[in-house]
Amino acid sequence: IQRYPFTIDAVVVLPDHIHCIWTLPANDSDFSKRWYSIKSRFSAKIPKGERLSERRIKKGERGIWQRRFWEHVIRDEMDLERHIDYIHYNPVKHGHVINVIDWPYSSFHKYMRNGIYPPNWIANDNVKNYEME
Repeated sequence: IQRYPFTIDAVVVLPDHIHCIWTLPANDSDFSKRWYSIKSRFSAKIPKGERLSERRIKKGERGIWQRRFWEHVIRDEMDLERHIDYIHYNPVKHGHVINVIDWPYSSFHKYMRNGIYPPNWIANDNVKNYEME
């Protein structure tokens, strides 16, 4: 990761996927090397007895990661805010918790400590109905 630096601006880790927003150095758009590093380090920590879906068994895949990723270049401040809200709302959207604050694997807690979100933040309908591009 030191060879390919980046800043994580927002993140949520769920049982079967991850969402994050990164800031990369100027003139650097190599997402692939960074994702490879994250996925390989994360997967190395997964216990050997993890449960695999039928689809992963058929493909010979291990862990939680899809082979590919989808990137989206943030267009403006409003787009950034919408994506950060979407990321933080994701555990509620997928039924893992009732309240955003209850999901521990999220940058929501940092945003809350910094006064950006109140502890009882609830996504508006635009966020609840938003689909990632």
